[in-house]
Amino acid sequence: MSDTTRSPLPRQIADAYVDDLIALDPITGTFLGVPESSSTLPDLSPAGAERLADLARETLGRLAEAERAPGGDSGVERRCARLLRERLTAELAVHDAGEHLRAVSNLHSPVHKVRQVFTVTPMRTAEDWAAVARRLHAVPAALDGYRACLALGLERKMYGGPRATGTFIGQLTEWAGEDGAKGWFEELTADGPQELRADLDAAGAAATAAVARLRDWMREAYAPAVAGASDTVGRERYARWSRHFNGTDLDLDEAYAYGWAEYHRILGEMRTEAEKVLPGAASPWEALKHLDEHGRHIEGVDAVRSWLQQVMDEAMDALDGTHFELAERVRRVESRIAPPGGAAAPYYTPPSHDFSRPGITWLPTLGESRFPVYDLLSTWYHEGVPGHHLQLAQWVHVADDLSRYQASVGMVSANAEGWALYAERLMDELGFLTDAEQRLGYLDAQMMRAARVIVDIGMHLELEIPADSPFRPGQRWTPELAQEFFGLHSSRPAEFVESELIRYLSMPGQAIGYKLGERAWLLGRENARRACRARGVAFDAKAWHMAALSQGSLGLDDLVDELSKL
Repeated sequence: MSDTTRSPLPRQIADAYVDDLIALDPITGTFLGVPESSSTLPDLSPAGAERLADLARETLGRLAEAERAPGGDSGVERRCARLLRERLTAELAVHDAGEHLRAVSNLHSPVHKVRQVFTVTPMRTAEDWAAVARRLHAVPAALDGYRACLALGLERKMYGGPRATGTFIGQLTEWAGEDGAKGWFEELTADGPQELRADLDAAGAAATAAVARLRDWMREAYAPAVAGASDTVGRERYARWSRHFNGTDLDLDEAYAYGWAEYHRILGEMRTEAEKVLPGAASPWEALKHLDEHGRHIEGVDAVRSWLQQVMDEAMDALDGTHFELAERVRRVESRIAPPGGAAAPYYTPPSHDFSRPGITWLPTLGESRFPVYDLLSTWYHEGVPGHHLQLAQWVHVADDLSRYQASVGMVSANAEGWALYAERLMDELGFLTDAEQRLGYLDAQMMRAARVIVDIGMHLELEIPADSPFRPGQRWTPELAQEFFGLHSSRPAEFVESELIRYLSMPGQAIGYKLGERAWLLGRENARRACRARGVAFDAKAWHMAALSQGSLGLDDLVDELSKL
């Protein structure tokens, strides 16, 4: 059979899906570096959501045929097919349950995606800026489509959470500009060329007005309608979202117990390091408060951005050739300050598929200008090197050997977050956390991830707090108790804790993927080591890391199995 008539294989089906998805969702296209996507926005209405669902259903039908074609069952095709089926099935389950009709969040709503895409839209040439103006002019229609989804959700009594709604209204208010200040979209155009100034100003003003209209509707119509709704989602919805974010049907009660086991383990280690930082400290968090005052700090926003870049550059130089073997284009990563008005946590955006835009780490400053080192070092090992950047940039680097789907839009959150948490632990194992201050900061971050498993599952499922807990044993979790617990077991300020709680309430099942994903990565590595011992050969950590990072995305169902074979 000639190449022109050969039936497509799963990787071809997956890449065709990416092309079709980009046509419907130019935000995804921009993140992948597709220039043609830069001037438009997706249809965020119920009809737009249904077109995405139809594409998923049609792709699953084509995938079944591709798997039956000659070569469709080879290892590389099988892994791609398995991921594509699992991801599209999970996404359809969320869609068919109508979750897009109550997508209110402080981090993960369609409106946040609209705003964030402008931070990675090219703005170098006059042609780029003309595309930015066209995209800004598209903001009102996009936000109207999103509002139509929420309005339909109200009709069907499918409500977003009241807490998330209140926080989102506050974010919209900030983005719209307060007390005569320009809105975020208007400020975005400040560096545009003079010859496009009139169009850019008009487009920015139109986008800002659309944000204000959405804010007013959320405040006047939506918030009162959802005021009596629950902030938590219950076991059935939680299981659906957990599958979406983790790529597996978790035993949620076992995962909850694992979170508590990690809590007790990490607390013991924290007490040891706290005694070195502040002898006699009543708790590790008293020692961390001491570090807030007396520990090492970076002064100034520009200085902290430069320091974070240095952290990544030094880690890259130390690890490349010893524990990783990195292509030159993977070595490029940038540190930037996040635009105000978003969630409080740092984040990472991957490179475009031609690497014309590098991987970028983003630090929200929350108005601060003094930054404790203990709170940032392991976080930048997580967000940058060897964490998110090395994994996601390596996926892009090997996309031609996999598929664009496996290297990008097929990403399973728990895989990526699990690797990033594993990366923090790896840097500790390799001795990069050189003193008690750095180790206590790292353990504080680990404790936050264990606490996420406890409170995220606990409050959504209203589970009982175990008898051996030092915190309110025997009571059942509520959002109020979750916020109290998280605040008592974190060095982060109250604003961060509040932001985190809203995140967990509006993204159920996502926050548990860090710790559960790390567990999968560690188990896969240990299984690979045991297999080497059984064969009488040495375990090659560098080769294992590169093979593991070159697999592309996998759900937790498949991750341990594949890692164990490397």
